[in-house]
Amino acid sequence: MATCIIRRLYSLCSSSSVNASPPLGNLSCISFKLTNSTLSKLYYGTRGSDSSEDTHVHIPVERLTVSYSKSSGPGGQHVNKVSTKAEVRFHVHTADWIPEDVRQKIVGKNKNRINKAGELLVTSEVSRSQQRNLLDCLQKISAIVAEASERPREPSDEDAVVRAARIEKRHKERLRQKKILSSVKNSRRVDFD
Repeated sequence: MATCIIRRLYSLCSSSSVNASPPLGNLSCISFKLTNSTLSKLYYGTRGSDSSEDTHVHIPVERLTVSYSKSSGPGGQHVNKVSTKAEVRFHVHTADWIPEDVRQKIVGKNKNRINKAGELLVTSEVSRSQQRNLLDCLQKISAIVAEASERPREPSDEDAVVRAARIEKRHKERLRQKKILSSVKNSRRVDFD
């Protein structure tokens, strides 16, 4: 079952914008090469990273639980007959193919996608094809892993100087506003001596 899914996914990947390398040997793992443009398509409204490097994510297919159900939306009677909505889930805490710190970030950033059993649930119903929806789910999972594995950029000396100048300016403005408010309150005072 898994080898059939991987072969179909690889044939779809070769025609789409995702670069997938076919696994060697037993076909038990699929590898995605995600570019920044692909990540921006998957996560609408989020800023991409400043780096131009690509991210490689290896997903072992035997660790994923794939299920299909009837999709909603337009499509006529065909929607009522065929199960095209793909649901892919895996247990985050026991996913040893993801490093521990990345798993913690995934749990922190995707609380709404994780059920009580600790499984990350990703669904897709963008297409009327099971294979395309499964490919979309795998792309979403690899994008989630890639986003969680990003390391923050180290600030340069110039950034530290700019930040210190901004903090100093903010501090001076706060003290100036404090003096203005103090003088206003002192002017309202009435002496009864």
